[in-house]
Amino acid sequence: MTFDLPSLSDGAKGYLLPVGSFMGSAAGLRLGNSGLKFAGVRLIIREEQTRVVNHYIPAGDIDSVLGMLPAPLQKSLCAQKSAIETPRQPIECAGLGLGRMLAFTRPLIMGVLNVTPDSFSDGGDFIDPDAAVRRARQMVAEGADIIDIGGESTRPGAKPVWEGEEANRILPVIAALAGEGVPISVDTRHSTVMQQALDAGAHILNDVSALEYDGASMDVAVRSGAPVVLMHSQGLPETMQDNPTYSDALLEVYDYLEARRDAAIAAGISQDKIILDPGIGFGKRVLVDNLSLINGLAMLHGLGCPVLLGASRKRFIEAITGVEDAKDRMPGSVAAALVARTVGVQVFRVHDVAETVQAMKVHQALADVSMMDVYD
Repeated sequence: MTFDLPSLSDGAKGYLLPVGSFMGSAAGLRLGNSGLKFAGVRLIIREEQTRVVNHYIPAGDIDSVLGMLPAPLQKSLCAQKSAIETPRQPIECAGLGLGRMLAFTRPLIMGVLNVTPDSFSDGGDFIDPDAAVRRARQMVAEGADIIDIGGESTRPGAKPVWEGEEANRILPVIAALAGEGVPISVDTRHSTVMQQALDAGAHILNDVSALEYDGASMDVAVRSGAPVVLMHSQGLPETMQDNPTYSDALLEVYDYLEARRDAAIAAGISQDKIILDPGIGFGKRVLVDNLSLINGLAMLHGLGCPVLLGASRKRFIEAITGVEDAKDRMPGSVAAALVARTVGVQVFRVHDVAETVQAMKVHQALADVSMMDVYD
């Protein structure tokens, strides 16, 4: 396969967006050990703020096309292809033992537990510790693989919460659940809360600022050895939806997550313990940016880490459907999750656990059958 390349500067950057996902024995670009393959990739090359190359490359031609590119681009894009094809290793959560590792051979469901009075979807529902513990146990019974506990709302327009208050909200809940064998994630951007949560029995750090908001957070993460979720957000919660601006949201979010992944690795966090989240709804234009990111999620596989999607009940669903009450956006949330699973996203942060688990089981069964000859 040949095509005309423009003159490229040393600053040109390349990206691979896998497209045409399928299950089966036909040749394609493999996504690790997931069983999923892609018919090809969209090769994107960006100069400054402009996509100067945007070509579809069939899977069988990828290597030959990359061989046509200048050496720095070729090296970067070959690394992305290798990252896509490399299996994601299971993540061990300290304190749970080998039997409760997070394995990415099936979709993992992270149940949302907001112990807050002001979260956008369920603020106030679980501010009482006993109610929060009951809800966590209910989500585990419904099939949640991880419980994500937060004590500070980071919804658009939310005001900061004093760290002591945040800790007081979540620590009793974490302590009550710590011995029950389910991985607990703490959703916080404060290093002191991270450390207290880990001491109380939490296993995973989930930071909407990708360990940037608090200068001590990276050190806490490194010393703990805990898995970390690094999320993209433009701006702070108070103002992030005032005027989010991107020239190319998908590529800029990719670049940011790449930089934060590299910073975490340089600090001493193993790449095998990093999960990446594009931050749907966090400093994004409601439709154009969020939909671009969901449609481009497969690109993030090129960073070599499991990908998490948190689209549950988000406002882009209201913008599409007109459904104003966040609690009534379950069908749209499940639809977004299924689209993401079709391109291999591994972790789903959701409010509606039972419905998402059921949808994922049906999706997986259909995918499994597609790999068999059912008429033998």
